[in-house]
Parts: sequence; C-alpha cells; structure tokens
Amino acid sequence: MATGGWGPGPGSGQPGGNGPGNQGWGGAPYGPPPPNAGPYPNPNQPPHPNPHPYPYGPQPTPRPAARRRGCLSFGSRFGLIGAILRSAHRVATRLFAQEGDGRIQDRTVDRVQVVRTVLGAAATIALVLAYNVNPDRWEDAAWQGAAQLIVAPFVLIIAAPLVIVGFIYYAPPHLRPHLRSRLRAPLKAVGWYVLTLVVMGGILVPTALFANADDGKSWWEYALAVASLIVIVWGFPFFFMASLYSARSAFNSAQVHPMLPPVLTLTLVWVFAAFSVMGDGMPSGPPLVQFCATLGGPLSVTAVSLWELRRMKTRFGVTLRS
Repeated sequence: MATGGWGPGPGSGQPGGNGPGNQGWGGAPYGPPPPNAGPYPNPNQPPHPNPHPYPYGPQPTPRPAARRRGCLSFGSRFGLIGAILRSAHRVATRLFAQEGDGRIQDRTVDRVQVVRTVLGAAATIALVLAYNVNPDRWEDAAWQGAAQLIVAPFVLIIAAPLVIVGFIYYAPPHLRPHLRSRLRAPLKAVGWYVLTLVVMGGILVPTALFANADDGKSWWEYALAVASLIVIVWGFPFFFMASLYSARSAFNSAQVHPMLPPVLTLTLVWVFAAFSVMGDGMPSGPPLVQFCATLGGPLSVTAVSLWELRRMKTRFGVTLRS
C-alpha cells in the first residue's frame, strides 16, 4: 500500500525508510554512528586543543597592546597641567555652555563666524603694522583683547536683562509666560559666574592682606595659602574658560529663545565699540582707515548676526514672535 512517499518502506528498519539506500529521513545517511556518540564526549579520547575552531566558534580576545603614554599623561612632564586644564574645561562647559534644546545647530553659520573672526584678526594686525607706530602695540593689543574677554560677562550681566525684558515684551502675550519660565538657565549661569568671583576674591584678598611670611604661621594662614594655591592653579583657568563660554553663549540664553544669542551679540559688540571710541579715541591713519578700524568689526558682526537671524526664519521657521 502506498504511503504517499512519507511512510516506512519495505524492509526498512528505521523510520522514514524512503531515503536513499533504505535510509529514512531521520536515520544516518552516511553509515552507522560512531561509538559513544551522544551528548557527552568520549572519556577515553583526549580533548581537542581548540574545541571551537575558526570560523564557527568564538575567537579568543587578543590582549590589547599597551598604550603609549602621551604628553598629557599623568606620568609625563605636562600630565598634571593637562589634567588640571581638562578638569577646569569640563566644569566650565557643564555650567556655561549648556545651550539646551532651543539652540539651533547651523554649521554654515559657525563656519562663517570663524571666517569673520580670522579676517577681522588679520585686518587688525595689518592696520597695526601699517599705521600704529607705538612700540608696545602688540602688548597693548593683547591686554585689550584679554580685558574685553574679562569685561564681556559683566557687560552681559548689565545689558542682558534689558534686552531679555524687551525681547519678552515684544513676544505675543500667550508666549510670555513660557519665555519667563525658561529664564532659569541664564539666571543659574549668572549665579555660578558671580559665585566664582566671590569665592576667588574671598580667598585671594584675605591672603594678600593678612598672610605674613615673616611671623609664625598659624593654621588659618596655612589654610589660606593652600586655598590660594588652588585658586591660582585651578581657579584662574576655570575663570578664563567661564568668561569665554559665558560671552559666547550669552549665559545659556538660547534656552530661553534661539534668537537671543545673536541679539545679545549685537548689543555686546556695539557697547564695546562705544567704550573703545570713548577710551582710546580714533586710531591713527587716513579717515577711511579710521572708519574701518572703528566700525569694521561691529558692522561685520552685525551683518553675520542679522544673516543668522534670517537663516533661522527662512530655514527653521523661528521668528522673534514665535
């Protein structure tokens, strides 16, 4: 009787005898199984040296090569300095460079800003070389740049509240509570910056006034000396980076509205231009050179900031009233 091709054939001793050589589908088609076949190995047979040969088994993980100690490792000459700078940079970034979800990342704008900065620096160097005969011009330029970096956060602390209040007042009434609720991030960054100044001043000023190297040291003088050393070694780099990031991010104002950083940048650059004219007067050279040296920087920053605001509106749909 036919079994439809799936039943045991005549004379088959195993199930599924329709296979070739009267071997069923469940039988061993290549002869009898080896002795002691089963789930357990033969106890009399030595184990294979590699039970999982390539490529079917897991490969042994190679031992990683020893890393070479770089110039910023702890064992090298500049290791401790690099560790201090990395620590200060990490804390400053965490506190003063948190742009939040509202910040629009536009790489084209970033590249244009870098190009504008490089061209502005090159133009300043060219003007100084051509028309400034002061032998200390490079030292004065360096001190002026450092002073602007330090003064910029203070100008923002004074001018930013006025700009932000006008910004919120200009927004539609239904958006004003939302913008006011997002002021926590800038206020927190300002608080950390002011606290940094208070702590540094509270340590360095008493040390300079009361610590005397001639008399016998008391415990509080030793404590002030150690605290002053920490401020000088770690606090000064942190304060420099905090000032840089605070001026660049306008104290994390992008968390309130994406358009606030370029608006605050416009305010900051024109305030510095006014201070420069009132303090140093017009630079040397022909009238055209004086105009370029005085207004070239503010006008170029204004053009880039207005272009950034326009890109936010046209490419990302962000406006001052949204």
